[in-house]
Amino acid sequence: RGLGAQHPRGGAGRFAAGAGTVTSDNTAHGRLPALQRCLDALRQAIAARAPGPAIEACSAGVFGALSQAAPRDDAPGHRLAACRYWTEALDHARAAPCGLAPLADALQALEPDLRWYTRPGDSSASANFAQGHANAMLVGPSGLEQRGDVWIGISLLAPLVRYPDHKHPPQECYLLLSPGQFRQADAPWFEPGAGGMLFNPPGIRHAMRAGPQPLLAVWCLDARMD
Repeated sequence: RGLGAQHPRGGAGRFAAGAGTVTSDNTAHGRLPALQRCLDALRQAIAARAPGPAIEACSAGVFGALSQAAPRDDAPGHRLAACRYWTEALDHARAAPCGLAPLADALQALEPDLRWYTRPGDSSASANFAQGHANAMLVGPSGLEQRGDVWIGISLLAPLVRYPDHKHPPQECYLLLSPGQFRQADAPWFEPGAGGMLFNPPGIRHAMRAGPQPLLAVWCLDARMD
């Protein structure tokens, strides 16, 4: 995804509490307060899950880097057609019995600032992909905080949309906020469930698809691993 491309969704985890803490002091150095609250809620949501070593290492690296704020981009937010499923997807997160409500609330507060974008499809994507997906970057090359070392973003799929197969050199971890399925390489599709996480090793081909409900996922990628 990139690191030849502009952002991870346009080309082609968990961590222990206390490690790489993102502090609210960064708001004094230019980080958008709503973004800081979202990063804090994401860190806490990830820390609350029982981490495996790979996800723990990936997440710790990302949040460690975020202890230092980077330049902020105050360009206005804008929405896409698939964003009509945003509230429904967040409602799934709030209803999940796994403590995702604070993260859902923080994302809801940040959403007016998000600049949603799409990526090209290919033969592996569903026919409804173009109008049925939206991505937004919180931190990264085209994010609210512009940086090249670590990227955090979100992907929203409308019901019955399949995201195209893609791969990238850096490792990546996902936190699911709603139902949806994932596949890695040629393995069977699997469903982590709302609050579930998964780890994509460097270079592995992967994809996701929504069932009858919209799929909302947060992804964290350490571009320093490229």
